[in-house]
Amino acid sequence: MKAVVMAGGEGSRLRPLTSSRPKPLAPVANKPVMHHIVDLLRRYGITEVVSTLHYLADEIENYFGDGSDFGISMSYVVEDTPLGTAGAVKLAQSLIGNDRFVVISGDALTDIDLGELIGYHDARGATATIALQRVANPLEFGVVVTDERGRITRFLEKPSWGEVFSDTINTGIYVLEPSIFDYMESGKNYDFSRDIFPFILRDGKPLYGHVVEGYWSDIGNLQQYLQANYDALSGAVRVEIPGTEIRPRVWVGENARIAPGAHVHGPACIGRNVTIEPGVVVEELTSIGSSSIVAENAHLHRSITWEDVYVGEHASLTGCTLADRVIVKDRVTVMEGAVVGRGSTLGSGATVPSNIKLWPDKSVAAGSIVSMSLIYGIKWPGSLFAADGVSGLANIEVTPEFALKLGQALGSVLRPGQTVMTSRDAHPASRLTNRCVIAGLLSVGVNVQDLRENPTPVSRYAVSNSGDAGVHTGISPSDPDQFLIEFFDAHGVNIDKATERKIENIFFREDFRRTAMADVGSLSFPERTIETYASGFVSALKPKAISASNMRVVIDYAYGNASLILPRILSNLGIEMIALNAFFDNAKVLKFGQNRQRHLEQLSNVTTSLGASLGILLDQHGEALSLVDDRGRIIEGSRLLALLTVLVASFVPQARIAVPVMAPTAIETVADAYGAAVIRTRTDRRSLMALAAREGAALSFASGANYELIFPEFQPVFDSLYASAKIMELIASAGHSLGEIVDGLPEWHLASRRDHCPWERKGQIMRRLLDETNGENVDLTDGIRVGREGGWVLVIPDASDPLFNVYAEGRSDDEAHRYADEISTRIEELARG
Repeated sequence: MKAVVMAGGEGSRLRPLTSSRPKPLAPVANKPVMHHIVDLLRRYGITEVVSTLHYLADEIENYFGDGSDFGISMSYVVEDTPLGTAGAVKLAQSLIGNDRFVVISGDALTDIDLGELIGYHDARGATATIALQRVANPLEFGVVVTDERGRITRFLEKPSWGEVFSDTINTGIYVLEPSIFDYMESGKNYDFSRDIFPFILRDGKPLYGHVVEGYWSDIGNLQQYLQANYDALSGAVRVEIPGTEIRPRVWVGENARIAPGAHVHGPACIGRNVTIEPGVVVEELTSIGSSSIVAENAHLHRSITWEDVYVGEHASLTGCTLADRVIVKDRVTVMEGAVVGRGSTLGSGATVPSNIKLWPDKSVAAGSIVSMSLIYGIKWPGSLFAADGVSGLANIEVTPEFALKLGQALGSVLRPGQTVMTSRDAHPASRLTNRCVIAGLLSVGVNVQDLRENPTPVSRYAVSNSGDAGVHTGISPSDPDQFLIEFFDAHGVNIDKATERKIENIFFREDFRRTAMADVGSLSFPERTIETYASGFVSALKPKAISASNMRVVIDYAYGNASLILPRILSNLGIEMIALNAFFDNAKVLKFGQNRQRHLEQLSNVTTSLGASLGILLDQHGEALSLVDDRGRIIEGSRLLALLTVLVASFVPQARIAVPVMAPTAIETVADAYGAAVIRTRTDRRSLMALAAREGAALSFASGANYELIFPEFQPVFDSLYASAKIMELIASAGHSLGEIVDGLPEWHLASRRDHCPWERKGQIMRRLLDETNGENVDLTDGIRVGREGGWVLVIPDASDPLFNVYAEGRSDDEAHRYADEISTRIEELARG
């Protein structure tokens, strides 16, 4: 039997370690990870191997040669341009022949039983069999759903939490019949999970998944690389470690010298020709590469050093990784999670703090403390973006250095000379951060138009008219101690997941574009941004209907910067407006969340006292609002959504209205009465805005999960400024007071819960919950929504926190709470294991 070893990847998330070495040659316990894979293949009698190469292909060929030194026969195919996982294997077709074969990654570490996997494949007469494993966090992998016989029914490539219906993931290890080549043409790009396996499913051919026991890690980031080394040294994965085992779990290579008075505590691995001088302490889970020198009284603990490394006297290495040819001079301290690239020199007495990355050939001056590489205390282990953008504690996690590199990362994704429009709220820290983002963008050759202080919807509108992308910096609506930095595409909509991943990859590997001085971007400050927004705003409305209504409206601006724009627009529309809190106050903006109910009560009192037609409370970012009717009743949440459905559906013939999946079924009841159609959407902000951008004016109205409002006739983004005026227009056209319309709304009964759950159990719990539905009356638009008698229950894993969001609807409050309690109890049971 033959095997194809996939060894063409760049390993970008392991940079700086892989800057000059392909990931398959990164050592695990002093042996390249691909060498461990070759050992595994040979263990199961697979000695004819074809390797597919691309990045630094010569290095892999030089290491393995024809394979004879490793007890196998090795041949190679090289991708000139990446062809995808399946396209690369197609290149090897002539070398594989007409027999079944194994495909395995050359840069993952595993000890699974290949014999069992091959036997499983043969017993079922499968066209293809995928080795599956259960993992705690399936987001970064391809999720595979199988039936009770192991036959595959569904693939999800790198899902969001709302799409996680299983914790069984694709390991990239396959047993394949040669007939799979019939699905491919030579030289074209194909991916197994995205293309070939769905083709097999479509044709009804036997495609199986087998959950394999044993160890598997894709070594997808620097933390996982360290852990793979620890697992190899401790015996968690069955591998052959080079050297002689001089005592349990302590291996020493040929010609290594350990001086008397030095102490080596296992598990540990000492490479060939290593010199360890007196007084050295090598503690557990440490690997020292060949031809390295560790000078007197140095201390190494849980550290991985590659070959040809010098560690000076009294140096201290803890939980770090040093690539080859690094020089660590006397009394240097390298801390937990730090990574030092090839050929770097750390001067005497220098300190490399936790989680710093030094790229190859850097020199650190004696006695210096290296500045932060990412942030103090990694908040984003493998994921820079949260649900709505990049967030973190202001000036602690989102530091000036961090913001600078964020701008460089975005700019490196764009082409030189493209234009990014930046904006911010009025907080001084936002101004600081915005300027750092601007500096990063300019440094990589991207032009910047700074809109300065503006509400988010105004910035989005400007980007959609004049920019290639946008960045808005402000205090997070959900946490006044946090920044939220949002990234917009050319439509003013939040960027998609693919673009987020590109920015994230460049950010973490710090692979920013370098620009000559003459090509640095230009900075400008566009004029008439507000006037352009106001013109489009009024053009999208029917201003005569508003003017003729003689409305009196009370608006609470909540100390946000919407007060810079909306009053002048409404005054031109002939609205009699009473403004509350129409000035910016940093301290009060930060406390708005905890004082929101007081604002609503005050608004209610003022609205009724003045006999106003309605009251409006705008959030400080200009994306969401709440209403008060002419009788002082507060209208928000689902009731606001139902009200707007009535107003829009009665005004727009055959209206199309988009609502989040957890909205009450009363929305459909209301819409049906007016011949309108309701579209249920995912709960994340980006999905709803993208839908509005695609549909344009064909979509009459949309509401987000937090009841942010979109009227796509103006722009396909959340905009409570425009929504305020649109609501006035709709009320004026209705011919009834707001209170009369509210009286006619139906009743509904909702309940919600937030159930805490460890991150590592989320995927498993979603799989179990989906299995328990038996596929009956299930909606997988976002999370798992299961029909119940007279209602439904919905479970959505939270994208940012270790918890589940549970929603339920019933025919009474008691029934809705019972449905929510039942599923919450089940989640708690599964979370406890």
